[in-house]
Amino acid sequence: MSAQIPGAAAVPSAAAQHRSGLLAAIGAFLFWGVFPLYLNLLAAVPALQILAHRIVWCCVFVLGWVAMRGELGAIRAALANPGSRLRLAGSGVLISINWLTYVWAINNGHVIDASLGYFINPLVSVLLGVVVLSERLNRAQWTAVGIAAAGVIYLALVTGRPPWISLVLALSFGLYGLIRKVVAVESLPALATETLVLTPLAAGYLLWLGLHGSGAFGQLGMSTDLLLLGSGIATAVPLALFAYGARRIPLSTVGLTQYLAPSMQFLLGVFFFGEPFTRARATGFTLIWFALAIYAADGLRRNRAAASA
Repeated sequence: MSAQIPGAAAVPSAAAQHRSGLLAAIGAFLFWGVFPLYLNLLAAVPALQILAHRIVWCCVFVLGWVAMRGELGAIRAALANPGSRLRLAGSGVLISINWLTYVWAINNGHVIDASLGYFINPLVSVLLGVVVLSERLNRAQWTAVGIAAAGVIYLALVTGRPPWISLVLALSFGLYGLIRKVVAVESLPALATETLVLTPLAAGYLLWLGLHGSGAFGQLGMSTDLLLLGSGIATAVPLALFAYGARRIPLSTVGLTQYLAPSMQFLLGVFFFGEPFTRARATGFTLIWFALAIYAADGLRRNRAAASA
């Protein structure tokens, strides 16, 4: 019979950590899946203003959060290191491009195109790994990339233009993930540093709008003001949930749950926003979904083989 040491904290079991991590990851992707509904409430606000508010209030919220965790030193260290500072400034610009494109797409009737961007993002990340990090792909991964490329080309041919919204979202987020992969700064301090670097520009733009009477804040009612203030929390919370979950569940599980968000966005685009989904678009999407199924199945197979070994 073993005696418990008085005052010792109970260590969560592996199953409990896996369960909490899975719930956190699912929560993050559910949040991102319904985010178009949040942005729809801000349809009267120009996309660039929403982006500026999102940067400023995310910075304020995350800085407070990091200060409560006693991790302000990590931000100072990131800013003091020229390499980290430059990379996080670059990742901040990329995520701003991603946010601006996404907000514009949602508020201009392109929810389905936005969802496609996040469907193809994993395959874009795979290609970036090959080009930038000299990673090697197996036959299944090359097949998935090839089929997805065929789907994108088909959509470009049938619509008469490349799916630029989808491609900008996928490339900007893929490059953002690549930079964050090589920067040795934890998730929350890195997000705080990114937004801190961009906040002077965003705050200056909002101040200029206010002085010229063309800003939405304070002009469109209390509900709009609260939504703009809340955009910082709506940005930071799912990112923190995702970071928490990704550390506690296998990468293969993360890879499968990440399709929850674009699937929900796609359904919202079709059934809530009433965007047209023609047979031609369905064919292109089906090719990309088939590519993702191959990619996900290969990831599961390789993870099971690694676990067995």
